Amino acid sequence: MKTKQDVYNVLQQLMIKEFELDAEQIQLDANLYEDLDLDSIDAVDLVVKLRELTGKKIEPDAFKAVRTVGNVVDQVYALIED
Repeated sequence: MKTKQDVYNVLQQLMIKEFELDAEQIQLDANLYEDLDLDSIDAVDLVVKLRELTGKKIEPDAFKAVRTVGNVVDQVYALIED
């Protein structure tokens, strides 16, 4: 994953597989909780999967302000850029 688009593509595929969402639902401005109907357990599962994919430790505090798919992309991109 070298670009934000790469991160988005991987995230989209992950969310399709793990949460049985349709690709068209997973837009950058989609709210994880309101639009995609994810709950706190889903959020934890997402963090675990992202940790596995990136090989980076993801601090839960870093994801507290995350509300949209775009927020997740930005956080993961910043993480892999470090």
